[in-house]
Amino acid sequence: MNSMIYFIQARKYPLRFLLYLEWILLAIIIACEVFVFLFNIASIFPRNIFFNIFFLFIFGIIGLKLPSHNQLYKIIYTGLEFGLIIIASFAGGILLVPLLYIILIARNCVIFRGINRYIVSGLAIFLSLVTQLQRIKTVQDIQLLETKQQYAIAILASVLTLGIGAIFMQMAINALLNEFQSRQKLNIANEQLAIANAQLSQYALKVEELATLEERNRIARDIHDSVGHALTVLNLHLEAAVKIWQTDPEEATEFLTEAKQLGSNALKEVRQSISTLRADPLAGLSLEDAIVSLAEDFQPSSNISPSLEIDLKLPIKPEVKIAIYRIIQEAFTNIFKHAEATEVKIMLKTQNQNQISQDLTTHSTTKVIATQRSNLKPLQIAHESVIQLIIHDNGKGFKPNQNTTGFGLQSMRDRTLAIGGTFNMATAPNSGCKITATFPI
Repeated sequence: MNSMIYFIQARKYPLRFLLYLEWILLAIIIACEVFVFLFNIASIFPRNIFFNIFFLFIFGIIGLKLPSHNQLYKIIYTGLEFGLIIIASFAGGILLVPLLYIILIARNCVIFRGINRYIVSGLAIFLSLVTQLQRIKTVQDIQLLETKQQYAIAILASVLTLGIGAIFMQMAINALLNEFQSRQKLNIANEQLAIANAQLSQYALKVEELATLEERNRIARDIHDSVGHALTVLNLHLEAAVKIWQTDPEEATEFLTEAKQLGSNALKEVRQSISTLRADPLAGLSLEDAIVSLAEDFQPSSNISPSLEIDLKLPIKPEVKIAIYRIIQEAFTNIFKHAEATEVKIMLKTQNQNQISQDLTTHSTTKVIATQRSNLKPLQIAHESVIQLIIHDNGKGFKPNQNTTGFGLQSMRDRTLAIGGTFNMATAPNSGCKITATFPI
């Protein structure tokens, strides 16, 4: 039983009901043979019931596995089918020959494509006609004229029915096979799309992990360079203050004051590093509140009060929220360390794609860094609604072609691209810097 189930599952029929149709037709043929044998009905043709049952068993078994690729195997398989039917027709005197050819035609519709299918079907109808004509000739030798005419009409009618049935069967099976193949292609396309989405998600996670790792390495370097240096100098100041406290209290007080200032700066650096390292930067806050908190933390250390313009009318994906937060955080860090700016403006709003106008024209004083390193055209976002982030400062700016490999800019660009967005930057010496990032919603 298990082996039979295996053969059924291994069969290459895309339409399982064709297999069941074969079994029904074979059962009808076997029932007819058994009925004639049990009731000892006389036949004008030489018949061998045991040979016919054995033949039908073999014919049914070979139908459980159809050739699907090798053309030579298909030809040999079909030739074997024709041979078995011809032997059973003439040697065994099997009765319902047209039903056997119907089974052969059904298999042929699955095995062959195009003109080969019609050739095999035509050959099946022709051989069925030859078989029936041979039987008519046998009837003419032993029956009366009236009986011979009736028998001939019945046989020719069966051949005609076979031909018409074969035509309609082929048309129906062709239509069903085409529909089945269309479904298969659609399923394959859906599977490929699902795989692509999964790969994109994995890529985004990897980019986020790499960005986090690089960010931690950068923070480690910053702590070593800034906090480590500040603590070293602070320690020297404290040692100097202790040594001269008895002899020169005023200078010792100056050393202590400078040490206090160094400690305060180091504490700010540590707090900023801890905030950057948090796994959930929003910490349950809305994006608006998180950005306001960043601006409030940025003001004491930079003496700049950022101007915020936030207009979010549509829901935003969590990964987009985190990317926006990290980009603003990195931008504040770059402005504090390098820009020497006095004003910072942040605009964040959701809008339709056709409302966004991105000017990528290269001027003599401004250059644009696009989303791809080797191409100055940004990637297009095929979404009706997007969220746009603009960060603009009036700092000293820089030459883009000399500062495109920094970690900060690269991190912002990678975060944007990882979730299907676009990233542009316009800057020039003494002209400030403007960062524009657009994300799909």
